[in-house]
Amino acid sequence: VRCGQAIRLTHLGTGRNLHSHRFASPLSGNQEVSAFGEAGEGDYLDDWTVVCSGTYWVRDDEVRFQHTSTDVFLSVTGEQYGRPIHGQKEVHGMATSSQNNYWKVMEGIFMQPSEAFKAERYHTEL
Repeated sequence: VRCGQAIRLTHLGTGRNLHSHRFASPLSGNQEVSAFGEAGEGDYLDDWTVVCSGTYWVRDDEVRFQHTSTDVFLSVTGEQYGRPIHGQKEVHGMATSSQNNYWKVMEGIFMQPSEAFKAERYHTEL
């Protein structure tokens, strides 16, 4: 994934996208982040920009996700829900960058690089 690229993050179990809009989150009062869409289909409020150093976001590197439409950073702080899942932390959008909006891949699905990526990487003369 190229740094600066807009992506959608889709939950495999539900097929819903990570989504945000200009509503307050219930615990922290920051911007709400929720799940939206069906089978990976959604709208422009599901788009997040990959903010990282270098050319590509690589495994083991920290990354930030900035909401393309509202510019907030995907964040998590100490606020926890009591119900429906006790102890689950609130994920929300924060207007400023901080230590609360760095993310690191811990597990996931391996994806083969696209043909365009391979051509770019190995055919610099193009």
